[in-house]
Amino acid sequence: MTKILLIYTGGTIGMVQDAKTGTLRPFNFKQLTKQVPELHRFQLELHSVSFKKPIDSSNMNPQVWVHLAQIIEKNYTLYDGFVILHGSDTMAYTASALSFMLENLSKPVILTGSQLPIGIIRTDGKENLITAIEIAAAKNKRGKALVPEVAVYFEYELYRGNRTLKYNSEHFDAFKSPNYPVLAEAGVDITYNDNYIAKCSTKKLRVHKHLDNDIAVLPLFPGISKKITESYLQIKGLKALILYSFGAGNAPTEPWFLSLLEHLIKQNVIVYNVTQCLVGRVIQGKYQTSAALKKIGVLSGEDSTLEAAVTKLMFLLGENKSQAQIKKLLSKNLRGEISV
Repeated sequence: MTKILLIYTGGTIGMVQDAKTGTLRPFNFKQLTKQVPELHRFQLELHSVSFKKPIDSSNMNPQVWVHLAQIIEKNYTLYDGFVILHGSDTMAYTASALSFMLENLSKPVILTGSQLPIGIIRTDGKENLITAIEIAAAKNKRGKALVPEVAVYFEYELYRGNRTLKYNSEHFDAFKSPNYPVLAEAGVDITYNDNYIAKCSTKKLRVHKHLDNDIAVLPLFPGISKKITESYLQIKGLKALILYSFGAGNAPTEPWFLSLLEHLIKQNVIVYNVTQCLVGRVIQGKYQTSAALKKIGVLSGEDSTLEAAVTKLMFLLGENKSQAQIKKLLSKNLRGEISV
């Protein structure tokens, strides 16, 4: 029988309303079927593991990502798929991080959550949970997983994890994948877009557990001051700076600004250019305002999301590779995070 492991980290989906006080509290996931009796209808074996102390996703950090990767590594041969229940605020970061940490995946790792607690009558949590489990258990005629990659399921759509971002905090359709098609759509049936889903790896799972978060993000805005930008030069141990740029990777051309970036690069700090636009890509040299960045050695993040850029840098820096190797790999598509 197909076996699925539910991993509860925290977040809105795992809450129920206390009948006496009306406040929301986490519930025991061993009693999950009481909250979602529909799970009894699945012809599969469902187990769950919960963090001892569930966390709000705003408190997510690399140590928790390593813990999640270790749980999956420990149970990888015992289960056919994994569903991670997670708060929505940083779900895209966790999905991106796990996509890099779990190399050679041949089984689904599906993240989901909800905008309303699972114990609320109008909750979106039940549908998200039920369908995420169904996707994690889905196999083709050869018995191979239909979605052997890290993905996010929310409000009837399945997205590649490292292409996803949260764009809405008020409606159930909280996530989008602006630069990559959806992997599957749930309606009367679940329709899988096989051409866009990663191929099942035949290699042994390799789990990367070292992440380096000595990075910073510099969001550009009109009127950004020299003294604020200069402060990044004073960060001890800084290894990489994400330049969160305009449009197709554009930035101010004032001599002081370019000089500061060039100084960082000469100090062996990687400067990685990611656009603030939800749709589109960085094309350094398309406009004069980005040609200078390319000239001084700023690297293009292509159509990477900020979430993928942050976690990819943490992953590569944690691998203890040379800077030349890291720069080369930043420009490569490692887990489907950028378009070739």
